Amino acid sequence: MEGLAIRASRPSVFCSTPGLGGDSHRKPPSDGFLKLPASSIAAENRKLVANSASFHPISAVNVSAHASLTADFPALSETILKEGRINGKEKAENIVWHESSICRCDRQQLLQQKGCVVWITGLSGSGKSTVACALSKALFEKGKLTYTLDGDNVRHGLNRDLTFKTEDRTENIRRIGEVAKLFADVGVICIASLISPYRRDRDACRSLLPEGDFVEVFMDVPLHVCESRDPKGLYKLARAGKIKGFTGIDDPYEAPVNCEVVLKHTGDEDSCSPRQMAENIITYLQNKGYLEG
Repeated sequence: MEGLAIRASRPSVFCSTPGLGGDSHRKPPSDGFLKLPASSIAAENRKLVANSASFHPISAVNVSAHASLTADFPALSETILKEGRINGKEKAENIVWHESSICRCDRQQLLQQKGCVVWITGLSGSGKSTVACALSKALFEKGKLTYTLDGDNVRHGLNRDLTFKTEDRTENIRRIGEVAKLFADVGVICIASLISPYRRDRDACRSLLPEGDFVEVFMDVPLHVCESRDPKGLYKLARAGKIKGFTGIDDPYEAPVNCEVVLKHTGDEDSCSPRQMAENIITYLQNKGYLEG
């Protein structure tokens, strides 16, 4: 044997190995093989290779966008998830739910509250984020642990790759619903504040949680009131045609049919104040036992 040739699955990567004739300044072989002269291989290294139970010849690999370890090493396929597409929607196989030694009831007992999701929906400018902040503060003052998932805030990180197209809005809601579900499982009162204009998407999030743990709050504020507020200047841009598919202008908002709490705009400053609206939600949570361990 004049030398040992090892086929690299990625020919463009060249590694120099001290003692094996490597030269850090040499270019990688054009044929994709790393050639190791037999004369430069130490006797103990040859013995190690010969006796290694884990050594197997590496065959030539046709590298493509779908190449994976499991394609070349079938023994690894039992521990690596198999998916039809890398970023596709097909469900991964060979995954098993791992139960925790600490259950939800244990965490709720520790926090002295019950986890749930308060989903605040309504038009842009209806006051969702303002009420969410007031609710979080009021519950904090009562010694209750909350976390708010604001629609805009989540788009800065988790959902930064999504647009405002219909399919992306659906995915935006789905992801937030899954995260909210995790918070509720911890025992936290999760407040989700986002337009979420389509009933089917909100209903899909509701279906993720046990019955009663999804508290849908509808900010029932007329379009003309929201537009007159226009805190972000979005209605003005939508009316000028600079924003397409804007909810309430050229994209529909589907109001809840059977939500748990309705916060209706009456024009009265006292009854429509963020604090009072938050108290209305707290009253519902208290009556349903969510503020007790």
